[in-house]
Amino acid sequence: MTGNYGPAAAAAAAAAAGNTTGRTVYVGGLPADASVDELLNLVRFGPIENVRLLPERSCVFISFLDGSTAAAFHADAQVKKLALHGQELKIGWGKASQLAPTVQVAVANQQATRNVFVGNLADTTTEQDLRDELQRFGPIDQVKIVRDKNIGFVHFLGIATAMKVVKDLPLQAGWTDKRVNYGKDRCAYVPKAQQAAVQMAQQQALAAVHSQHAQIPGSPYASFTPMTPSFSNFSAPNTPSFGSPVFPSNGFPPMTGGFGDPSMAVSQMGNRNVYLGNIHPDTTTEELCNNIRGGQLQQLKHMQDKNCAFVTFVNAENAMSFYNHANSVGLTINTRKLKVGWGKHSGSLPSALLQAIQSGASRNVYIGNIPDFEVFTDAKLKADFAEYGEIEMINFLKEKGAAFINFMSIQSAQSAIEGVKQNPDYSALRISFGKDRCANPPRASTGTPGGPGLRASSMRNVSDSTPSPHPHPANDPIAQTIAAAEAKTNAALAASMQPPMAMASSPPAANGGGSTGSLDEGEIVEVAVKAEA
Repeated sequence: MTGNYGPAAAAAAAAAAGNTTGRTVYVGGLPADASVDELLNLVRFGPIENVRLLPERSCVFISFLDGSTAAAFHADAQVKKLALHGQELKIGWGKASQLAPTVQVAVANQQATRNVFVGNLADTTTEQDLRDELQRFGPIDQVKIVRDKNIGFVHFLGIATAMKVVKDLPLQAGWTDKRVNYGKDRCAYVPKAQQAAVQMAQQQALAAVHSQHAQIPGSPYASFTPMTPSFSNFSAPNTPSFGSPVFPSNGFPPMTGGFGDPSMAVSQMGNRNVYLGNIHPDTTTEELCNNIRGGQLQQLKHMQDKNCAFVTFVNAENAMSFYNHANSVGLTINTRKLKVGWGKHSGSLPSALLQAIQSGASRNVYIGNIPDFEVFTDAKLKADFAEYGEIEMINFLKEKGAAFINFMSIQSAQSAIEGVKQNPDYSALRISFGKDRCANPPRASTGTPGGPGLRASSMRNVSDSTPSPHPHPANDPIAQTIAAAEAKTNAALAASMQPPMAMASSPPAANGGGSTGSLDEGEIVEVAVKAEA
């Protein structure tokens, strides 16, 4: 049986990282009396997208979801001389192909597999009954019933077939009272006894690839998609439409997005929700956001009583990238190394929220044309905006008459922008969405005690009267540097504060005030980063 991810398999998977088209393996020389379920019993590397049978040629083509899984199976089968009924099988490569967009979406959003789960079965229903009833949808690999729970699992030969079953079967007579959904692909299962060895082999292979590639002068490993001569016939598009769930190529080191468990990696495809644990009790939400980079956030939930947080990105690829980066490089805040995992699957963004984000919505609200900061104080802004949702941080740029209110969610920021228009105190101010600083590119550690990235207070305007854990700029060289750098960039920032177009949903006020605008807070963040570096 293949599937324990030995050194050859792990190395092949690492070498095929990012390959989205070379995902089909040819298996020939099949005995005439062999069945497809017997063959697939030998596969334990990852979910299968489709199995194409050619009995007249005694062969099959097995298409996996991505190239790295296919490469691992291919390499392991060759090393172990895969055999069935005592007859050695021939292993080769099939034609390169892209994953069908409909399957890609179903896998990402619904965790679709070729395995259909059926619940609430009658006590008298047999495995043969299920096979006879469901084979009209397409060829079946295996049927299993768990009798004490009256549930069944029907593995088809393709995800597309299972998609049709899940969609149509619950609507048909005799099935309306049954539970129908996707189950886990049995070919993605790794026995517990093998999991430790699997993870070790994979990590060793990845480390070897990393070490070898790092020796190439000027080679940017972060975006490396390694290819060996064995895979030279594969195409590796610069911007693949469907990245490998195990080795995403997206600007971060391609590390452990479920690398120790390929099936887990696929199960998290499309998940935008990342779990952060072991957070220091004194760590603030602001400090968390100062260390989260690489993607805009939809929302953040910081449960300080449980020392954990759930970070939901707008984009699933950004979530996977952050997860990979945090696990490979490590994420330390206030001397605590955080545990990074996956939260409950987020599913896809609501369509209305997606449209708002595409129009510029973020969790950051910009307020411009502030005439008097003795009136518009930190306390006033908190009091006026807290009703719309929990606030992560308020940042001032007093020299330009601006402030930024960072909420914990985009929805709260949307409510704030709409609701504050009814407040006469803000009728003459410019209000719009700012840029989420978490969307800035990841950066190297600054070596501060708080861990990699920006200290929590370094984004605040150093002249703000709000108490700060850091000294006044008169006694703090870093604060002086930040203040000087911010002052130096005021001219550039002023140019970005030209009156922008109003939001489509925000008509201008009758008195000419209350117009909307935008200002990129990212420049302020980067100024602080460079100053501390």
